[in-house]
Amino acid sequence: MRRVRFATSPTGSLHVGNALSAYGSRELGERMLLRIDDVDATRNVPGGEEAILEDLSWLGIDGDDGPVLQSERRERHLEAAAAAGLGDRFEGITLVREDGSPTFHLAGVVDDADFEITHVVRGNDHRPNEELHRRLHAALGTEPPEYVHHGLILGRDGRKMSKRAEGATIASLRDAGIPAEAVRRYLDQLGLPVHDVRYDLPRVRRYAIETIRALPDAELAARVGVPLHIVPALRGARDLAEARAHALAILEPPRERAVLANGDALTLARFRELRTRANGGLEYDVAKSLVRELKAVGGNLHALRLALTGRDRGPELAAVVAALDRDETMRRLDAAL
Repeated sequence: MRRVRFATSPTGSLHVGNALSAYGSRELGERMLLRIDDVDATRNVPGGEEAILEDLSWLGIDGDDGPVLQSERRERHLEAAAAAGLGDRFEGITLVREDGSPTFHLAGVVDDADFEITHVVRGNDHRPNEELHRRLHAALGTEPPEYVHHGLILGRDGRKMSKRAEGATIASLRDAGIPAEAVRRYLDQLGLPVHDVRYDLPRVRRYAIETIRALPDAELAARVGVPLHIVPALRGARDLAEARAHALAILEPPRERAVLANGDALTLARFRELRTRANGGLEYDVAKSLVRELKAVGGNLHALRLALTGRDRGPELAAVVAALDRDETMRRLDAAL
């Protein structure tokens, strides 16, 4: 059985590069351990562990075991080193700090052995550690796992990408309304690249648009938190945040009266007549035909959008017309007029 582990320090939301390691580990492993490498207290941030677990859960990357906190296994790390006759340093590398805490190298090797990890998936920045870790396993009398290194996700400039960069963390993508499916699709297509790759945020955004278009109506309505009949107006949204904004444009009446230019009142009056004839609710195709008819007689569609939503832009106008019932449409037109 391939036993893998995803290990990361609790330094806040996952960098997309760490997410790639997590995704690759889950795809490769038949059983996966989640491990929080918190032995270096100077790097830990409050809430860091919770942020990591939230990111993984949102991405649908769940461990079979853990999370295991390395800090809770400190005595085991030191015991293993002492049993093997290792001092505080090994081949010039610090294993135990002055405060008595084990370093990343000792703790990671002991944990991989104790939890019988067979494969380790990590970025190329860890490649220099492989030989040292193999020698540590030999000194401890344990079997090293197979190390699978992959290319890093770099910034657009080809340099190491900071967590402060746009879209560099899973939390920032989630907060921007990018669906988890879009991020997973991007990670899946990257696979485990041999060489470093530049982060393609525009591709993630394209996947977000395609995901929103493909979600079942009930699922999209649930994610945005809107009634089901609003969904057709959300299909053109670029992300879930924009979808919510589109929904508000329909659900909330304009806060201020629309400022009409010369002739706009005629547009609204004409549309009022068209909407009155189409009694009751409207199917999308009927709403589209009304908008088309209004445009054919020279109506100002921008004025109609302002009257109905109070916004210069937003969801497709026909979808707005279809989503608003007749009485609400009349109220908004009368308020504008």
